[in-house]
Amino acid sequence: MTTREGRLSIENDRAVLTFERRLPHPVERVWDAITNPEERSKWMGDTTIDAREGGTIDMIPAAPPIPADQKRMAGRILVWDPPHVFEHEWNQRIVEPGVVRYELVPDGDGTLLRFSHRGLGVRNANGFRPGTHAYLDRLEAYMSGGEIPDWQERYREVAESAYGGQAW
Repeated sequence: MTTREGRLSIENDRAVLTFERRLPHPVERVWDAITNPEERSKWMGDTTIDAREGGTIDMIPAAPPIPADQKRMAGRILVWDPPHVFEHEWNQRIVEPGVVRYELVPDGDGTLLRFSHRGLGVRNANGFRPGTHAYLDRLEAYMSGGEIPDWQERYREVAESAYGGQAW
């Protein structure tokens, strides 16, 4: 399976999800889409960011359709290296603590986005894989000015086609 669709690997007893997406936008534009709370709210969910290493991120993702207190994610910003690396803790009631990392690499006239989420249990990672895929599809649609796909619908499509029907 390509890293565009997501790769799940195991390190010790924890999973690592890895995705790569080539986006036809300059690095600075992609950086803004993932770190500017106003832009991030359009594809990911309501977000507050104290934009600095040691700062914090607090977010309520747009989906899944569960109570906000269960899907709320908060954490410390571990790496803030504009416009190349944004890494933060992922602390959420419904899963094990983890670390999310966005790496942006210039790629011709676009950007290679390398996304990883480390620290999940294997079962939760299998649920997060189509969900993360759906969110990255939403990011791509937002950046291209297209219609942003419904997360639940996209999750279901991705889980059925790319992951053999494993759904969260």
